[in-house]
Amino acid sequence: MYWIIFIGFALLSWLVSHRLKSKFEAYSKVALPNGMTGKDVAEKMLRDNGIYDVKVISTPGHLTDHYNPGNHTVNLSENVYYSNSVAAAAVAAHECGHAVQHATAYAPLKMRSALVPVVSFASNIVQWVLLGGIIMVQSFPQLLLFGIVLFAATTLFSFITLPVEINASSRALVWLSSAGITNVATHDKAEDALRSAAYTYVVAALGSLATLLYYIMIFLGSRSRD
Repeated sequence: MYWIIFIGFALLSWLVSHRLKSKFEAYSKVALPNGMTGKDVAEKMLRDNGIYDVKVISTPGHLTDHYNPGNHTVNLSENVYYSNSVAAAAVAAHECGHAVQHATAYAPLKMRSALVPVVSFASNIVQWVLLGGIIMVQSFPQLLLFGIVLFAATTLFSFITLPVEINASSRALVWLSSAGITNVATHDKAEDALRSAAYTYVVAALGSLATLLYYIMIFLGSRSRD
């Protein structure tokens, strides 16, 4: 049953990622009426929200866009930074949405940031701990339990990420419309692009939860045989 669920989530993840890529490729060909680039959009959204200590910079790679609260930078991939497309505007505004969250002390973002050190530690060792725990489940079940606790932290992180990402997109879409960056012909496309991106986080969170439940079942099964 677990393998059926695992394969199902893997297939669903591939479909969502493929859909996201297709959406962004399509909307990257639709230019904004005002010709603003992703960099322009990001800088204007920051200014409109009274944020002047965040710098917008270009970063290598594809879909590598992110907000770094540590050094107060909005990092936009080159095809977003220099592009004047609807997709670029949506991504740039979304990342600035995180900057606005940071500036306004948005609670879920603060919770996610607090978990980053724990998740970074857990991610480095959790697979080895779980593997060792499964092998030694009869002789040393505490190791598997420790692995489950570590994996639970990463699962919690995935679920806290959901409201953070959805809220950033919501802020982005409201501002894109109110600032006149998108119009009747382009706003739905920006919304569709960000909705597709949000689905990837939903699938990742549900997949992580399913995997966590699988390890819990292994642990409980081993205890019932004792």
